[in-house]
Amino acid sequence: MNIGVIVPLHNYKEEFKRLREYGISVCQFNCWDDSAVLTEELAKDVKAEAEKEGITVSAVWRGWRGPTAWNFTEGPDTLGLVPEQYRKDRIYDLKVGSDFAKWIGVDRVITHMGFLPENPSNPLFNEVVEAIREVAEYCKANGQELLFETGQETPVTLLRTIETVGTGNLGINLDPANLIMYGKANPVDALDVFGKYVMEIHGKDGVYPTGGNELGYEMKIGDGKVDFKALLSGLKAHGFDGNIIIEREIAGEEQIRDILHAKDHFEKIMEEI
Repeated sequence: MNIGVIVPLHNYKEEFKRLREYGISVCQFNCWDDSAVLTEELAKDVKAEAEKEGITVSAVWRGWRGPTAWNFTEGPDTLGLVPEQYRKDRIYDLKVGSDFAKWIGVDRVITHMGFLPENPSNPLFNEVVEAIREVAEYCKANGQELLFETGQETPVTLLRTIETVGTGNLGINLDPANLIMYGKANPVDALDVFGKYVMEIHGKDGVYPTGGNELGYEMKIGDGKVDFKALLSGLKAHGFDGNIIIEREIAGEEQIRDILHAKDHFEKIMEEI
């Protein structure tokens, strides 16, 4: 397993240099940039800079236009491909993200699909499946896998969606903190449901929600509810040998300290399992 960090695309030159200072050579791009910015010219520069700094970009995490509310009340109507009023534009944004990933030589695209319908008889479920299938087929034509970031859906709903879309190039970017912060599952137990589909993971920690409207909180690695030793051991048993991408959604010196703490934490666990 390799340890990496998720970094913003718009600041890639500085981020690549910072990764080298950390002794890290792998990253995921976090890309919420406007689709018009993601040109072949930019891709050439990003690719050249990555090669110069010795950085491997393992995946492009692609965001999309429109409102985002990371909570239980407005989230179902604003996030991912679920809300019909934003779906067409977001499909386009994901396709542009796929093209950009191809231009920089990356074969994995990741996103949040939204609050996937739990009831497979709900007509919305089939609409979302068709939207995901359109993006997945586009990624497939670009030689890529499309990964679901966990969080807003239960593990069995995620599994059902992957099986129903059925394009053969779908996988999971397991964010264990999200499963806890959304109150959807214990990530270690979730491996029993979808472990074979996990292709990358986010090294992020968090605690369960204590109210019905807001998510739980992100925490520094080791201060939350994720049992990373059990999780990484379980992933290893499922044949996982991918990347642990550290994500700490704060800024400044505290973020840097927490990233370096997480790197040490994961290195120690990997020596033990």
